Order: sequence, then structure tokens, then C-alpha cells
Amino acid sequence: MVKNKKSFFVGSPYYIWMIIFIVVPMLMVAYYSFTDIDGNFTLENIKNLSEYADTFVLSIFLGAVATLICLIIAYPLAFMISRSKASTQKMMIMLVMLPMWMNLLLRTYSWMTIIEDTGIINSLLSKIGIGPFHMINTAGAVVLGMVYNFLPYMILPLYSAMTKIDKNVLEAAEDLGANMFQRVFKVIFPLSVPGVVSGITMVFVPSVSTFYISQKLGGTGYTLIGDVIDTQFLNSGRNMGATLSLVLMVLILLCMLLMNQFASNEEEAMLV
Repeated sequence: MVKNKKSFFVGSPYYIWMIIFIVVPMLMVAYYSFTDIDGNFTLENIKNLSEYADTFVLSIFLGAVATLICLIIAYPLAFMISRSKASTQKMMIMLVMLPMWMNLLLRTYSWMTIIEDTGIINSLLSKIGIGPFHMINTAGAVVLGMVYNFLPYMILPLYSAMTKIDKNVLEAAEDLGANMFQRVFKVIFPLSVPGVVSGITMVFVPSVSTFYISQKLGGTGYTLIGDVIDTQFLNSGRNMGATLSLVLMVLILLCMLLMNQFASNEEEAMLV
């Protein structure tokens, strides 16, 4: 009993922080979702969600595309880093984290100057008689911004999982006659599933809920659900904005539960 009291006392700052900055905001979102501007209970906000169905679909689609591209890029890169010398690993991880030291707004603005119609790329292409190409305010520009800003969140958990893979396991698989593809799909990938799940979650969640990247690189033609929520709150539509936030939160939680279930199934299969 005394030990439990000590543990509760030591963890009390965390509990207080969690209540103030997690539980209370979620309760406020739920309250505004089911009330009108006068504070009366209503289901009108829920009924009006159908108006934003296309926006939800577009947000999930672009977020999934960005997450898949991040996984394709990050997986071989993380494996290469994990198999390098210790000094090389430190340097490569520092290079991966270096862009994160700069504010997301500045990183997004830099891509605006690079891919706009009179930007750096088109200026260089025009000098050799190619282009200009319209790259900004497109779906590709939005995905590019997501990939650039969130790629480190895919690399780091993959790297963390792959550094735990014993080199002797890979050598044993090679000695048993496994070729490169068999080693990747039957040894490396199953052992790195926790990193894959963490990386997908850490990239997909901010990609679906982003609003600044889509505003600056996608323009008005590619409005994501984060943009709609931002607009609702700026225009005193906090009740509808809270409802959209609540639905987005539920969708994200469902995706996280699905990914965790997938990871659990993979771990059970490995044990069998």
C-alpha cells in the first residue's frame, strides 16, 4: 500500500499534466460537438458531417499516399544506416534530424519558392528550354510537402527497430541459402514490424490532420479536413469545428488500433 502511494505521488505531475492538457481538451471538444452556439444540446453538427465527406476522403487518400512514399523511401535508408559503422550511424541520424531543427513554416515556405511557377526549378528549366511546369497548388505538391516534413518520423522508428536485429540472424539466413529477397521478406521485415507500425502511425496522423502544408502548397483546390477545422474556428464556427475534430480523432484512433492489431498478429506469428 505504501509503495502504491509513493508511485502515485511520483507520477502525480504526469497525471495532472494529462488531465489538464489531454482529458479536459477532449471533453471540451465533445461538449462543443453536441451543442449549438447558445450551448443547447443538438445533433445538427453530426447531421451536417455529410457535407464534408469528400474532404475526409481526400485527406485520408493524400495522407495514405504520403505515408506509403515515406515508407518506401525510409525502409531501405533506415536499414542502410543500421548496418553502418557507429560513427556513420550518428552522422546519418544527425542529417535526418537536421531539417527538424527548422520550423515547419519555414520548411514549407522554402518549397513554395522552389516549385512555384517562377521558382528555382522552373527558372533552371527555362534556361535550357524546358518548361515551365505548373507544380504548386497541385495534389503532388501537397504530398511532397507531407513527405519532406514527416519523413524523419518514419526513418527514426524504423532505424530503432532495425538496430535491434542481430547480424548473426542475417548471416544464419544467408548460410541456410536464403537469397537477398528471402532475407528481406522472411527475416528483416518480420523483425522490423514494430518500427513499421510506429512509423506509419507517426506519419499518417499528422498527414491527415495537417492544414498549413495544404494551404501553402495546395492552394484552394486541395482543401483538407485540417483546413476546414481551422477555417471553422477562425470564423466562430467552433461547434462544427469541434465535431469535425472529434470525427477525425475517432478515425485516427481506429487506424491506430488497426495498426496495433496488425503488429500483434505479426508478433504472434513469429512466436509460432
